[in-house]
Amino acid sequence: MMNSAGNHATPSRKLVDHLRRSDIFRDYQKAFNETTGLPLALRALETLDLPLHGVKNENPFCALMVTKNKTCAACLELQKRVEVEAALEPKTLKCFAGLCDSAVPVRVGENVIAFLQTGQILLHAPSKEQFTRATAQLLKYGAEIDVKQLEEAFFQTRVLEKRQYEAVLRLLTIFAQHLSTLSNQLVVSGGKVDSPMVAKAKVFISEHQGEEISLRQVSSAVNTSAFYFCKIFKQATGLTFTDYLARVRIEKVKNLLQNPHKRISEAAFEAGFQSLSQFNRVFRKIEGESPTTWRDKKMSKIGAA
Repeated sequence: MMNSAGNHATPSRKLVDHLRRSDIFRDYQKAFNETTGLPLALRALETLDLPLHGVKNENPFCALMVTKNKTCAACLELQKRVEVEAALEPKTLKCFAGLCDSAVPVRVGENVIAFLQTGQILLHAPSKEQFTRATAQLLKYGAEIDVKQLEEAFFQTRVLEKRQYEAVLRLLTIFAQHLSTLSNQLVVSGGKVDSPMVAKAKVFISEHQGEEISLRQVSSAVNTSAFYFCKIFKQATGLTFTDYLARVRIEKVKNLLQNPHKRISEAAFEAGFQSLSQFNRVFRKIEGESPTTWRDKKMSKIGAA
């Protein structure tokens, strides 16, 4: 299926790409596949595709549906509904054949950027009657079907008890929260090998983040024009220089705030922020909560360890 974004990846899609390529996601995906026997995908917000198609443990019945234009359209419509309804919390919907598809939102700060998706399961044993209804719907769609092949695939569908599936979704919810926590760190560290110019710029920013550094200073440090630097840097990171610098500074603040004796205002100015109002606004945008709330949660976790 085509990505609705075409070749123009937004910053949030760049971030999702970073997350998808990260070791933490790939390790979790592998463990999830092996433990549950279910498929798992990370889908960027507003991406028009079938995220579980072609991934490990894809349901054979669903794999057949993708090859039929009419049913593929019905599956895409279900994905759009899941995305809308999962904006606030995990959501499970059933397709025309009674299979469950679920999405768990992944947030960066206050915004949903992606969904962890799984499903293609039944909450009860498949029946002949259910298959007959599904077949009738396919015929209404005008799909050409091989009934014997389809029936064989349908009865291979994984069956879970409701409480088991709810436990699976709780695991994904916990992992989604972990991805949200790591997202800024992954953006700053990057998920691939940078070009020499971008790598040099990142080092310069890291070394001078506590100062009032400008775009012109960084572009000069890597021997290029400000215009060209902006273009190449955003292509590589998915962020403008200003956004990237803010994220680097927020990571610095988070490290400083792990010292219980360090005041929040001291950490903000030490990291390079010029005003507390700017710092508080940026911190909330990136982390989704105030610096005080973030620190209190961090300290409570350390205390409980």
